[in-house]
Amino acid sequence: MQTSPDRHEYPAHWEADVVLRDGGTARIRPITVDDADRLVSFYEQVSDESKYYRFFAPYPRLSAKDVHRFTHHDFVDRVGLAATVGGEFIATVRYDRIGADGTPASAPADEAEVAFLVQDAHQGRGVASALLEHIGAVARERGIRRFAAEVLPANNKMIKVFTDAGYTQKRSFEDGVVRLEFDLEPTDRSLAVQYAREHRAEARSVQRLLAPGSVAVIGAGRTPGGVGRSVLGNIRDAGYSGRLYAVNKALPEGQKELDGVPAHRSVRDIDGPVDLAVVAVPAEHVTEVVTECGEHGVQGLVVVSAGYAESGPEGRERQRALVRHARTYGMRIIGPNAFGIINTSPRVRLNASLAPEVPRPGRIGLFAQSGAIGIALLSRLHRRGGGVTGVTGVSTFVSSGNRADVSGNDVLQYWYEDPDTDVVLMYLESIGNPRKFTRLARRTAAAKPLVVVQGARHGAAAPQGHAVRATRLPHATVSALLRQAGVIRVDTITELVDAGLLLARQPLPAGPRVAILGNSESLGLLTYDACLAEGLRPHPPQDLTTAASAADFHTALSRALADDRCDAVVVTAIPAVGEGPVGDAALAEALRSASAAAPSKPVLVVHVELGGLAEALSAAASTAPQAGSDNPPRNAPGPAPAAERLPTTEAPEGTHLIPAYPAAERAVRALGQAVAYAQWRRDAAEPGRVPEYEDINERGAAALIDGLLARGQGLTLGTDETCDLLGHYGVQVHRALPAPTPDAAAEAARDLGYPVALKATAPHLRHRADLGGVRLDLADEEQLRRSYAELTELFGTPEELRPVVQRMAPRGVDVVVRAVIDPAAGAVLSFGLAGAASQLLGDTAHRLIPVTDREANSLVRSIRTAPLLFGWRGSAPADTRALEELLLRVSRLVDDHPEVVAVTLEPVVVASHGLSVLGASVRLAHPPARDDLGPRTLPAY
Repeated sequence: MQTSPDRHEYPAHWEADVVLRDGGTARIRPITVDDADRLVSFYEQVSDESKYYRFFAPYPRLSAKDVHRFTHHDFVDRVGLAATVGGEFIATVRYDRIGADGTPASAPADEAEVAFLVQDAHQGRGVASALLEHIGAVARERGIRRFAAEVLPANNKMIKVFTDAGYTQKRSFEDGVVRLEFDLEPTDRSLAVQYAREHRAEARSVQRLLAPGSVAVIGAGRTPGGVGRSVLGNIRDAGYSGRLYAVNKALPEGQKELDGVPAHRSVRDIDGPVDLAVVAVPAEHVTEVVTECGEHGVQGLVVVSAGYAESGPEGRERQRALVRHARTYGMRIIGPNAFGIINTSPRVRLNASLAPEVPRPGRIGLFAQSGAIGIALLSRLHRRGGGVTGVTGVSTFVSSGNRADVSGNDVLQYWYEDPDTDVVLMYLESIGNPRKFTRLARRTAAAKPLVVVQGARHGAAAPQGHAVRATRLPHATVSALLRQAGVIRVDTITELVDAGLLLARQPLPAGPRVAILGNSESLGLLTYDACLAEGLRPHPPQDLTTAASAADFHTALSRALADDRCDAVVVTAIPAVGEGPVGDAALAEALRSASAAAPSKPVLVVHVELGGLAEALSAAASTAPQAGSDNPPRNAPGPAPAAERLPTTEAPEGTHLIPAYPAAERAVRALGQAVAYAQWRRDAAEPGRVPEYEDINERGAAALIDGLLARGQGLTLGTDETCDLLGHYGVQVHRALPAPTPDAAAEAARDLGYPVALKATAPHLRHRADLGGVRLDLADEEQLRRSYAELTELFGTPEELRPVVQRMAPRGVDVVVRAVIDPAAGAVLSFGLAGAASQLLGDTAHRLIPVTDREANSLVRSIRTAPLLFGWRGSAPADTRALEELLLRVSRLVDDHPEVVAVTLEPVVVASHGLSVLGASVRLAHPPARDDLGPRTLPAY
């Protein structure tokens, strides 16, 4: 797009979509020579005051020379960016590189003057802050390390943009002008500011979609049936509190209503603003609809239309074009191919979805990428309910379809501080930005439970409609990282609902100690076994016998809850012969009143086909409309199973509802997840620290890495280079000397000193002591030569075996330490015991880098084979303190130097005192780009 005198081609990678403070979007891109008319039009709409603040003098119009200067850039020393909406400029920013004397300069000068101009109608939307992030990233890319800005003292808004950015800065006042200078290197504070702005903007963008003041359904058919007409009826029947419109270009002239809703042939014909448009027209007509919505000022779209990426490559291109087109007008999209959204707040009452019934208002936020799974989740919550203190069900529901724009990350931003949501349930088929999701999940989980089930987790590809980056990490590793972030990971939607009901209805347990009581000895024993399987600490079951009355249950439960040695109670119940609903209601009231007297401990019920008890315990828990509702459900499901029938009575206001489960395993699994989450919350309150080690030579390591990478793009280091690099971080590797002949082996042993080990390092024998390719404790040359002969006789020639000699290390437990940088998830530290058994069982633990001292401590203890490190069956305990220090040093190495993309220490022998690293490999490469350190952007398609 630039003319030939320009020094660099147009930098297309600087283009980005951003979410602004009010939830709208804007496009940021470089200014080019083709933008002259746009620049002039933009400047004409800026107030005289804003022009004065920009140029320090009255400046009513731009001269031809000004226009040429502001549109001709070399994209190195002179750069201009514009924020656009609808293709028109709403703000500009530019920098000019300067020298020490303040005059124009070229590299290596590393300072630039920066100046902004924001159209008055768009001031206060956070446009300047977003532009500062992007122009700062561009400047760093071009070797500029510092910005200078001169601002009039009265221009408080612009001064605030600079001072609030979080950069290290210097401020001075001279000749009536405030001069600000600030470094562009990201700081902890600047990143915190960036994340906070990202949170506010993305949360607001979702809030605009979920709580619109007016909705238009575009594609509402003229005859009953069809997607658009169904959505229109669902919104109307839910009692939507805002203004509702039907739009269909095929409506006859003069038709003003459709199903009692004001009807129009185009959204342009609507007299008044439209906040949300639900698009239900064929895919080939969506572009036209988006244009009309954008020109009318619609804020967001829910696209239920299909025929996009889920249909193949052509549909994927259509989907990308849809997102680009909508963002041009500052609109965000849920979908396409979406099931819809629901907001049960009495202030909104929006059911812009294909669900014929509105869930009862409650405290659970529900997100599903799949419409089918969304239906299943709503149906299960409809039957079983969920919530606390008599108000149960769903707060908001989002089914994102192909999630081409709005994703689970955006909805998490909204739910984090949504006062109407206490628990978040998510069904995910793909995670587009695992690094960001982990960050948001950790913050959300610290405030409210987040339960996730992930589909396509056993090697299946993400659904066709999902354009996401691939991760090389196995599903087990991703799950471990999510658990580290406080996410409650479950495997099925049944477990998702089970856990959600417990977390929404009951307090978190203070520990793993569980009391079990009930009127069935067998059911109590099953519950006891289930507790042990989940790692809980159950008390022996208390059998109340089948003759137990409601009063007996009340007394036993009250006693258990009053016991300081108990953290939770599981009540098991079977129906009494001859007792009907009256007995069930009495038992439910007995349990509820006893639980209310000790509200700090959770109570769960395991029942066997006790329909009346399930109803009474879940009183007021249905998501269905209540008796007497003005909006009876349409297409209601048939009778539910006895254990899950809809309730008929109300629970007293202010009481905890007790969740009931049809199987002991389901109840105990949900309780185990709550116990683990509660422990994570306690641990997260004291996250630990990343320790400093005085013997770490960060500069020396950096110089070594730079020198090695100068050889090429990526390389696996040799033995000496690996030892040198690890040595800079205090990790000493036992050197292994090659032994291509028996004589060479003997010479190596003399250099190292006996006793020694002889190892075959061929790929098929390396780290496989179980195959016999290792000889240990060779005390002299005679034993060494004999062992050498045995190995060559068994496995082949020395050329095939690649034997090495290594000095013997003290006996201990063999472990493996690995670190790897995944492009999507980030840097991951892994730990497990060495050997085929651990590999076969997948017994490896993982943590995100950087690792704190507390995380290193938990990492060592989180594998199933950890008892081998702590004196299992009378063996000597290993030096786990030295092992934790090794993990922390490797974490520091990878965190300090992102060029270190892979580290493997195998084996590491952890003895009673100290440890020995017997094998190590390191791979270097230029680090992958980190989108979490750059300016805020929406995903590009």
